[in-house]
Amino acid sequence: MSGEFEATVEIDRPIEEVFAFLADGRNDPKFSPRVQEIEKTTDGPTSVGTVYRSTVKDAGMKSHREFKITAFDPTSRIRWAEVTKNLVTGVEGGYDFVALPGGKTQLRVFNVLEGHGVGKLLEHFALGAARKDADAFGQRIKHAVEAS
Repeated sequence: MSGEFEATVEIDRPIEEVFAFLADGRNDPKFSPRVQEIEKTTDGPTSVGTVYRSTVKDAGMKSHREFKITAFDPTSRIRWAEVTKNLVTGVEGGYDFVALPGGKTQLRVFNVLEGHGVGKLLEHFALGAARKDADAFGQRIKHAVEAS
């Protein structure tokens, strides 16, 4: 079983700027306090197949994660999947971008979480916490992009 959380936010920046900021996964610590370190492990600009490796801290526990970009359509969408199998894994995630009048951008962010092994017992709690934080997460992205 898996579950999804999502948030939609309006960002006061042109779609090209929002896309460029979020296409570089190394910006994740600027809006996600759980991401302690992140690096791109593949060469070249972000595209389908690019891999990011991170260290995150959830509920006081550190884990290492690798995400692979699975879809990359400039100024419209980015998709990723977690390659590693932690207790709770982000099996799919993404950003959807829509240009708005006045040089603004509507951003939808989502993640599908799935528990593995003992993590199946934790999935419900992880998903509940993520859903509770979803709107604040969207606001953190908005503030990070607008401050860049």
